[in-house]
Amino acid sequence: MCLAVPGRVLDIGERDGTRMATVDFGGVQKEVCLEYLPDLRVGEYAIVHVGFALQRLDEESAKQTLELFAELGMLQEEFGDPWELAAEAGSGEGVQP
Repeated sequence: MCLAVPGRVLDIGERDGTRMATVDFGGVQKEVCLEYLPDLRVGEYAIVHVGFALQRLDEESAKQTLELFAELGMLQEEFGDPWELAAEAGSGEGVQP
């Protein structure tokens, strides 16, 4: 599944002529393209989908959404270690003979 997840901008820079940011998603940090939100600033929140910041979001809404995603295990599913997730899926847990 691929979610649109709120994250907080930690820093902003340029890479190969593209405005990029390091964004924190409740403890997981990823590089995100800011071309769709050119005026986004450090400390602000945005909804990110497939590596692109798409919409500015207020802090309270972002925190509530991250909390809900964490409770549902969706952050682990979205950002977890793919090798660990594959191992869990292949372990046969929940599979009846």
